[in-house]
This record gives sequence, structure tokens and C-alpha cells, in this order.
Amino acid sequence: MGSSRGFWIIIVGSLLHFVYEWSNNSPIVGIFSPINESVWEHLKLGYWSTILFMLIEYWFLRRYVSGFFLGKALGIITLELTILIIFYSYTAITKEPILWIDIGSYIVGAILCQLVSYRIFKKPISEKSEKLGLAILIIFGIILGLFTFYPPDLPIFKDPTKS
Repeated sequence: MGSSRGFWIIIVGSLLHFVYEWSNNSPIVGIFSPINESVWEHLKLGYWSTILFMLIEYWFLRRYVSGFFLGKALGIITLELTILIIFYSYTAITKEPILWIDIGSYIVGAILCQLVSYRIFKKPISEKSEKLGLAILIIFGIILGLFTFYPPDLPIFKDPTKS
């Protein structure tokens, strides 16, 4: 169940990688799609593809699960942490990114995202926890967009192709 839904995240996220360029660098599209090759910008791929799928999925599952938003928030956190941990672990050794490892970490993260989400869906979750999950999703989306246009001066925000 989780891995088939992870497939959606993988395909849509992969397409999102190119949408900014296809849009002639539209700032609005830049909120949802990477505007450069920084690690931070690539976190958008997992977040926005999961959010898009979540909006569709919500209408079918909302009556059957109690932890939908919390599950999705924890799933996205799992996806993003998987990407970050793998990237910074191997680049600490190699000193440079390796595309196939980056793609692999995204695929593993997308599958884990859905597996975590569905484990939470099966648990009884309080309304307060659901609101927390929704708040996390919204806040993370705002931060992704905000840091696109106002990135802090930290390595995660640096485009390695422009060094």
C-alpha cells in the first residue's frame, strides 16, 4: 500500500524538478519547484508531491482514519530526513554529490513517507494531534516558499553548481 503511493511521489517529484525551468523561471512556480540545485530546494520535490497526493487522498480516507494530517506530517518529515541524512552522510566522505545516490535517497524517502503515514493512520489520534499535524504541514510549506526567496546564508541553501 505505502510503496504504490510512494510511486506517485517519486513520479510527480521528479517532474517538479523541471517545472521551474519549463515555466520560464516563474516566481510563483518557484514556490513549488526547485529554483536551483541546492539541497534545500530539492526538499520541495518530496513536500509538494506529497501535498498534492494528500489533497486527493484526503477525500477518500478522511472518514476512515483519525490521524490523516499527523500521519502525512510525520511521513514528510521522514522523507526529508531520509534525504538529508543520506546526502550529508555520503558527501562527508565523497565531498561531492552523486546523482544516483540522491535519486535513490528520494525513492527510499518517498516509500518510507507513505509507510510512516499509513502506520499513523491506523492509530487513534486526538483532534489536538491532528491539528498539530496540519500546522506542521502548513508551516513547513510556508518555510519552503519563504526560504526560496530569502535563503539564510547556510550550506543547505547554496547551489553547488554556482560555487
